[in-house]
Amino acid sequence: MWGIRPAGADAKKHLSGDHLKVCPQGYTCCSPEMEEKYGQQSKHDFRSAVVELSNNLQATFSSRYNKFDEFFRELLENAEKSLNDMFVRTYGLLYMQNSEMFKDLFVELKRYYTGGNVNLEEMLNDFWARLLERMFRLVNPQYHFSDEYLECVSKYTEQLKPFGDVPRKLKLQVTRAFVVARTFAQGLAVARDVVARVSVVNPTPQGVQALLKMMYCPHCRGLVAVKPCYNYCFNVMRGCLANQGELDTEWNNFIAHQSEARIPSQRCAMTLRGTKALIHTAGPVNLRMACPALGDSMLMVAERLEGPFNIESVMDPIDVKISDAIMNMQDNSMQVSQKVFQGCGQPKMLVQSRSSRSVSESSFSARFRPFNPEERPTTAAGTSLDRLVTDVKEKLKQARKFWSSLPGNICNNEKMAAGHVNEEECWNGSDKSRYVFAVTANGLANQANNPEVEVDISKPDIVIRRQIVALRMMTHRMKNAYNGNDVDFIDISDESSGEGSGSGCDTQQCSPEFVFNVTEITQDTKKMDKSVEGSAANVGLSKAALLLSIFLSLAAQRQWR
Repeated sequence: MWGIRPAGADAKKHLSGDHLKVCPQGYTCCSPEMEEKYGQQSKHDFRSAVVELSNNLQATFSSRYNKFDEFFRELLENAEKSLNDMFVRTYGLLYMQNSEMFKDLFVELKRYYTGGNVNLEEMLNDFWARLLERMFRLVNPQYHFSDEYLECVSKYTEQLKPFGDVPRKLKLQVTRAFVVARTFAQGLAVARDVVARVSVVNPTPQGVQALLKMMYCPHCRGLVAVKPCYNYCFNVMRGCLANQGELDTEWNNFIAHQSEARIPSQRCAMTLRGTKALIHTAGPVNLRMACPALGDSMLMVAERLEGPFNIESVMDPIDVKISDAIMNMQDNSMQVSQKVFQGCGQPKMLVQSRSSRSVSESSFSARFRPFNPEERPTTAAGTSLDRLVTDVKEKLKQARKFWSSLPGNICNNEKMAAGHVNEEECWNGSDKSRYVFAVTANGLANQANNPEVEVDISKPDIVIRRQIVALRMMTHRMKNAYNGNDVDFIDISDESSGEGSGSGCDTQQCSPEFVFNVTEITQDTKKMDKSVEGSAANVGLSKAALLLSIFLSLAAQRQWR
């Protein structure tokens, strides 16, 4: 069952166990040296069990982040290439002479996605202002315009709407789509890094003793084939993973099961509809404010990617939309020019031959022809956004309750525990017999009652505390992104080091997929979990960490303009 067996000679030699520090001091076949080796081996086996499950989860988030990131980047590349090909074919030299402003547009979009300090609304406003200046010169080639005059022209952009309603609609679509896309990818990366930091466990000396007593002390009694009782294993694992259990509430808020997120919204809607008199008296009621749990999860943000904030549906036809805006300006050039001349003054005429002017005008009169479907570039990264989102939603649902289920999933391994069917033929910590103690509930605070592991509940793990804050802040950012509000970018490039949590997931060890079952435990365990659910939350963040979380969360709230 384990990595070490008593030597054959030692197994036949039963000694008094007075020299043992952890294992029962009856007859034994273990020397003090063997007990020490078993202690080290139990620590190794425990870490391996945690890493095996956690690495699969980490690999899932890592692979999905890489796929989404690849997709978003290729989507931008394809959109830029499509626009360039279309505009070269349609506008020819005129476009090539002004192509840098379109290149700058995509440079800024890419810089925003990768974490650059870019205000999307201001950037898009600048793009349309620059395009108006270039267009105004092209439709009025007979005039000379100074920089000061063109600056005056820009001031009339909102009033004249030379590009029709395209800039307003595109700004709304691009901003919302990019906010959600960047936030969703960031959420996958944060989940990956949280798992990497939390999964490297260092059991306390008391934890190592409990693991040794459970895993290898039966060997010292000659009971090599006898496995630990299931509930005994459960108590030991909950004690050794007490701090990891503290992560569960914030982790579940971060993931949030899609169907469970919808049920409260329906109930809230029914409640609000059922209290019309109260609503009428109190004034307008915002359903999302009345039901604050809505929209604060990865799954809810994923819904935005599938629906109104779909970045693929925004970027794929962006060339057509910009060309429509150019056509609007061309069609209304005389009216726009007359109003500008009235507001900014009559510009000076250029001395220009009729032939050169007619060439310029005819070159610009070309009409836009979109690609046929078979001509349009292939989908980014060989897939579609809908397929990516459907896949990751299934993985997110499986990841919910991972930390509270981790002790049970470890004990479900037949190498770790006997299972429920062998309750009389298992190791209970002192002999082969039924385990009589109840299972301790999940979380740090509840381990004060753990009969197997001595846990200092007054000293929460600092690494776990930091990950709780990180998840809480990321959940808040996703809620803002769900509502269409821009959010600050989290620089995660250098946060994977310096935590003392080890190197995380070894690529060769990681499984590409993650599948696990939420553990079903005994009735006594379920009752205990429910009775102490409230008290487990009492061991919260330190005051400093909580204040930091609140401050940063408030700072992230920049409302949609």
